[in-house]
Amino acid sequence: QAQFVESGGGLAQPGGSLRLSCAASGILFSLNTMGWYRQAPGKQRVMVAFISSGHLTNYADSVKGRFTISRDNAKRTVYLQMNSLKLEDTAVYYCNDDAAAIPWGQGTQVTVSA
Repeated sequence: QAQFVESGGGLAQPGGSLRLSCAASGILFSLNTMGWYRQAPGKQRVMVAFISSGHLTNYADSVKGRFTISRDNAKRTVYLQMNSLKLEDTAVYYCNDDAAAIPWGQGTQVTVSA
């Protein structure tokens, strides 16, 4: 059974940093393009960043230059390093494959507040 467990969220000040982790199970992790998504209050879930099996990356314009996605295939884990956080980064963050084809995990809450 495919499953994602996200962690690492919390409260940060504007300009601060957080590192999110997503542990995957039940999928051929090393072959999948993995992504981070986020859903802000009252808004739709949107893509934040993708990383391919070959470690090619793609980012939403809103996070380019601030966020970095990475993966450790041995640990079946994908990471999101978030720097220079802004108030508008406040959201629940989820991981999934690039087709969002696997049931969503519970996500991890990121709150950016002064």
